[in-house]
Amino acid sequence: MRESIAILCGGGPAPGINTVVSTVAKTFLRAGYRVIGIHEGFKGLLAEYPRTEDISFLMADRIHHVGGSALQMSRFKPKNEDFKTHFFTKNNVKLLVTIGGDDTASTANRLAKFLKDNKTPIQNIHVPKTIDNDLPLPQGIPTFGYQSAKNEGVKIASTVYEDARTSGNWFVVTGMGRSAGHLAFGIGAACQFPMIIVPEMFNKTRITFEKIINLIISSILKRKIIGVDYGVAMISEGVFHFVTNEEIKATKINFTYDEHGHPELGNVSKAHIFNLLLQRKLKTMGINVKSRPVELGYEIRCTQPVAFDLMYCRQLGIGVKMLFDQKHTGCMVMTSHTGEIKPLFLKDVTGTDGKVKPRLLNINSDKVKTILDQGMQYLEEKDYYQAEKMVNNPEEFDFRKILMW
Repeated sequence: MRESIAILCGGGPAPGINTVVSTVAKTFLRAGYRVIGIHEGFKGLLAEYPRTEDISFLMADRIHHVGGSALQMSRFKPKNEDFKTHFFTKNNVKLLVTIGGDDTASTANRLAKFLKDNKTPIQNIHVPKTIDNDLPLPQGIPTFGYQSAKNEGVKIASTVYEDARTSGNWFVVTGMGRSAGHLAFGIGAACQFPMIIVPEMFNKTRITFEKIINLIISSILKRKIIGVDYGVAMISEGVFHFVTNEEIKATKINFTYDEHGHPELGNVSKAHIFNLLLQRKLKTMGINVKSRPVELGYEIRCTQPVAFDLMYCRQLGIGVKMLFDQKHTGCMVMTSHTGEIKPLFLKDVTGTDGKVKPRLLNINSDKVKTILDQGMQYLEEKDYYQAEKMVNNPEEFDFRKILMW
């Protein structure tokens, strides 16, 4: 029977997925393999009747530059008892290529171990994908999709800033990022937003809603001092992962709750929450500032990949074949700054808890410190005298004191 490889995509979309699928397929088709695309990720793979399609050269050629994913995705995370060998033996699968984040990679490793233990060994190679840019690749090497998502985010966010200037309003914008602030910071810095708030900034104090709102007000006050009555504050949605459920409930905002009593944050706009909390505090302070919420999220995940990601994803796709030929397995494919293909073994980046530790935004890097120190506008001690004309306690809104820097 003809040898085959299987490709599946897990998690959420990122620009460049189709480019990876296309390149992997073309490379293996050229070597004589059958290429099987699996719909619905691990859910589809482990279903009684998997929904698959053979990827031809013409299909691969057509999807190369297209956003989204031609293979339907799923966040399904199977238990060990869900694993089975039938699909792999029936189709003579020699390699499972997974495209996704750390959960997808970890599941692939568990599945490969199960198949080996059941006398159906395969190689598994993972292509790290996330617009959050938070997988532990070497410093300066982005995850694919990040640059394209950031580029699209900048297009949208730039019009928001122009609206702020035109209307004389403030906007509260939230950007995607599960636990790291790369995307929000990258968009905010490119758009010259006067305030950017990411989880990594709270390295010396606990994240609370009060501190987040005070940081926005710090920027509002500073802009008023210099004669500017408009602006945009960018907040990474990742800050929500560090706020307690009790504090979320104390906002008295209506949430739906899951079976464990946790607020279902995916059902509500984070920008709306922050904007509402900001308006409440400004009202109590007697400061008349209009603000509007904008959430940047799903709009940027399926955009067409920019040139960087088209080339990068093509390298990664070819890299899968190179690592396969070198008999590597249980690894991610990555490229160096010079384009050298290397394996990054999951066991080397996995903690004792079995989870991949996310790569956080390095706020001590020169690149980030330049924006924090010179590219943003916020209240400092030298502004207290003028700020006292608007607030009784300007120290409460001192940027560095809020963060305890």
